[in-house]
Amino acid sequence: MPERSKILNDYKKKIENLKKHNNYYYNEDSPKISDQEFDNLKKEIENLEKKYFFLKELNLLSKIVGATPLNKFKKIKHLSPMLSLSNAFSLEDMKDFLKRICNFLNLKNKQIELFCEPKIDGISATLIYEKGILTRGLSRGDGETGEDILENLLTIKNLPKKILSKDAPNLLEVRCEVYIGKHDFSKMSDKFANPRNAAGGSLRQKDAKETAKIPLKYFAYGFGKVSPMIFNTQNEFLKTIKKWKFETNPLSKQVDTLNKIEINHREIEQIRSSLDYDIDGLVFKVNDLSLQKRLGNTSNSPRWAIAYKFSAEKAITKIKDIMIQVGRTGAITPVAKVDSVNVGGVVVSNATLHNEDEIERKDIRIGDTVQIQRAGDVIPQVVSVDKSKRDKNSKKFIFPDKCLCGSKTSKELSKSTKKLDAVRRCTKGYSCNYIAKEKLKHLVSKEALNIDGLGKKVIEQFWDLNLIKEPSNIFDLNYKQIENIEGWGELSINNLKKAIKKSQIISLDKFIYSIGIRHIGQENAKILAGFFRSIQEFSKLFDFKNRKKILINLIDLDGIGETQIQSIENFFFNKTNTRIIEDLMNKLNIKDYVTQNSDGKFSNKKLMFTGGFKDMSRSEAKEVAENNGGKVLGSISKKLDYLVVGDSKPTKSKIEQAKQLKIKIILEKDWNKILNS
Repeated sequence: MPERSKILNDYKKKIENLKKHNNYYYNEDSPKISDQEFDNLKKEIENLEKKYFFLKELNLLSKIVGATPLNKFKKIKHLSPMLSLSNAFSLEDMKDFLKRICNFLNLKNKQIELFCEPKIDGISATLIYEKGILTRGLSRGDGETGEDILENLLTIKNLPKKILSKDAPNLLEVRCEVYIGKHDFSKMSDKFANPRNAAGGSLRQKDAKETAKIPLKYFAYGFGKVSPMIFNTQNEFLKTIKKWKFETNPLSKQVDTLNKIEINHREIEQIRSSLDYDIDGLVFKVNDLSLQKRLGNTSNSPRWAIAYKFSAEKAITKIKDIMIQVGRTGAITPVAKVDSVNVGGVVVSNATLHNEDEIERKDIRIGDTVQIQRAGDVIPQVVSVDKSKRDKNSKKFIFPDKCLCGSKTSKELSKSTKKLDAVRRCTKGYSCNYIAKEKLKHLVSKEALNIDGLGKKVIEQFWDLNLIKEPSNIFDLNYKQIENIEGWGELSINNLKKAIKKSQIISLDKFIYSIGIRHIGQENAKILAGFFRSIQEFSKLFDFKNRKKILINLIDLDGIGETQIQSIENFFFNKTNTRIIEDLMNKLNIKDYVTQNSDGKFSNKKLMFTGGFKDMSRSEAKEVAENNGGKVLGSISKKLDYLVVGDSKPTKSKIEQAKQLKIKIILEKDWNKILNS
């Protein structure tokens, strides 16, 4: 038998050849070989996989569906962002969701009417109707910008090309989920990994005639931009568009108590296997659209909706080894390498063990037979150990006290709980190669620099080849060297160049988020960007004396606490971090932060709130102020323009302090007058 490495090399060459000819056919419309030659090449790969099991395990052929359609569709910005949903996994999570809504709206635990819809496991798309005529159809893309796939969407039967009703708004953006039924998929399962992949691959075909051969279906579930707004509730919206011949899910219904939420969740979970489409949970939305508007969104998800996932899929497997991974914030995470097992349709070979305390509590050891579970998109985790099957000679797992880089790790003391953190961390920052690599993966991610084509695997590859070791290296890539790497051709290199060039123009808030300071998420980054306004002001953090003054001022910011301030201090105290961020800044065009509404009622004004409001919560009041161009501070100082005083239990000392500093005081009745003026 030939050497394993030689067989593997021959197999990979054939795979790359197939990909290349796929690209000629789908992306360039210029096939270089006949259909018969193409089929023969594919057959050769199939025969190799049948002959050698270790090749079949790689599963490379099944991952090739058409060709990756890079830049073949026109990119169009969504009229309103297509956000992700936050998840609930238990009734307690749903209880917390309702509590957050009531707190935000200041409804004192009033019963909230929700609308429930099955969460279809398909491909999201948005349809734009102007004066009743379908003019655009976009993929989800990155949520901000999608691809124009109208021609492919038009191949879906029962999708209205025109709304005949005179009541239709001048502008209507309908959100839908495109899928392939299980019955239809059974006839083509040899070509695709699963129904979702089949739907996604079909919608991204360059030739709509090819898409038309696939029996795509859809359910309309929501809306984006509507002008004029003619709907009052989610229920009314779905009933109306159903009259306009849109397909809506028949299992959707209104619910108004936790008990009804749980009953509905249980009933649909029991029948999910009998449905002709895949669902992985239920989506619950606040039914009243005026309340949805008040609740608004966080940076990546609506406050008024949540996906209540079905119970976790479980499986039994065996732990082969326990490895240590280092995250971008230095977190030392143990990962169990397990015998490959199918969990809910996904083949799993890794499972998280969370932290040192979790291993100790469950007494998890190498060689143990364990139950693992996977809930939704959450990384599989070890649930329990079957100690009756444990080897008598098994040894307790000793958690290392050093990072993979050799540095000592430590557990931080929480200022709020006065307890040690459960997670060990390496504190070397970019000086630790393992942290540096993970920070690079974060930097290029969708929410940060968003460099298409430079994903986690490519970062790993370029790191090993010494092409990228620091963020600034991304903008000085040796493309001549990349040409010699297997799988990188002229087209993919040109696409990477374009994506990197595009990423060099970035907003200040995205830049702050992208550099990966611990505890600084997207919301915190926006607050900081609003404070600094420009990269010139932000870069003053690099200097020790300036940093001390700035950090004192950050305490004033509402939403930035001691934890975030300490984290910023630690990050910039590390000279390697500072040098690397300065080098990155020199490669970027970082735009000044622009307030949401420069012409708002509180434009360029600093406000602080004290006391409770009758008609809205403090959280909602702060959001209203920010949406009107104001900046909300967390403490009284000379910088403050207004102290807004609610009628319910305001802090008297803050009012006295404001009077002494001659800060204008706005009472609740005056606040309402300003908003209604």
